[in-house]
Amino acid sequence: MAGPGPGAGTLGSRSVGAQVPIVDYLDLDGAQARLLAWCCDACGACYFDRRNACARCFGRSFSRRPLATTGTVRTFTIVHRAAPGVEVPYVSVVVDLDGGGAVKANLRDVEADPAAVRVGMPVRLVTWVAGVDDEGTEAVAFGFAPVADTAGAGGGGDDGGA
Repeated sequence: MAGPGPGAGTLGSRSVGAQVPIVDYLDLDGAQARLLAWCCDACGACYFDRRNACARCFGRSFSRRPLATTGTVRTFTIVHRAAPGVEVPYVSVVVDLDGGGAVKANLRDVEADPAAVRVGMPVRLVTWVAGVDDEGTEAVAFGFAPVADTAGAGGGGDDGGA
């Protein structure tokens, strides 16, 4: 029988089983978590789901490619209503990834207040354990968190909200 999967080991005094990504385009196998996309070989358009043809150029050949772990907020909204058990409010964003691609995710480590989020805000990919099953397997989710503003470096774009 094979041993624990990627990320297995100990955390404090408890044993940690395998980790599984909550979506199939979250790659946990390397030193740093990353998102993987299917990118059109003809035009470079990226998609998280498998495609038979590119929506941009109708190309039919795709290659799997890692995407950047940093980007900027294109737009955001503060969510106040959700399914039972989901804590609200929270910030939902569309992130334009550095080097191409865009992804929808939640923004973490920031107050759910329009004054705390801005279009053009630099962000980075973060992961967390969303749940653990009876065998200790951890379901790992992803989102984005603000990048600390260093020496006045801004993210560009306008300062408008969603």
